[in-house]
Amino acid sequence: MSSPKPTSARSDGGGVPAAVVNRLSMYLRELRHLLADGNQTISSSQLGQRLGFTDAQVRKDLAHFGQFGHPGIGYRCEELVDIIRRILGTDRQWNVCLVGVGNLGQALLGYKGFASQGFKIVAAFDADAAKHGQTYEGVLVYPAEALADEIQRQQIELGIIAVPAQAAQAAADRLVAAGVSGILNFAPVTVSVPPGVSKVGVDLARELEQVTFTVVSRLRAAAES
Repeated sequence: MSSPKPTSARSDGGGVPAAVVNRLSMYLRELRHLLADGNQTISSSQLGQRLGFTDAQVRKDLAHFGQFGHPGIGYRCEELVDIIRRILGTDRQWNVCLVGVGNLGQALLGYKGFASQGFKIVAAFDADAAKHGQTYEGVLVYPAEALADEIQRQQIELGIIAVPAQAAQAAADRLVAAGVSGILNFAPVTVSVPPGVSKVGVDLARELEQVTFTVVSRLRAAAES
């Protein structure tokens, strides 16, 4: 029997809050762990508990896209993995390019999680002529001037920016002009893109600030009690 299909996942996000999409990724990761451990089914309560959410939150998040539970069973893990992958668009391979092959860029090229999630970095670009023609983790580095041609030739849909802050907007502009649909920006600066191009910024220092805020808040609360 075929698995249920998402009923309301749309390419424009369909008005689904970003926090819901973030939790979907968390559910997907946890479900994969469950399958690896031999679990075939799980309830919304069990899934939520493993991630620190309520069962109502899990059900509400999934209800944005359809009804996928089974009476007396809960969710079938493998089925729900397939459904969430279709919702997130990772049920196929996405060709990706990387702009910036410095320390961070090389670390990203070495990250094996991209391939397992359906993302294949097929080309890298850097302004340093000494890196042109070299391969890192099997990915060939091209000069920045070759970006548009390679994006078309290799049917690249997504770009990752890992350049210094002052070069990030120029990199984003090149990617947009070449026709990418989405950008993941690791530079510690916000880049502007036109409507129709998706972007997500990952500022590692900002993420650590969220951690330190939580730690300091807890220490302050303990001191005041």
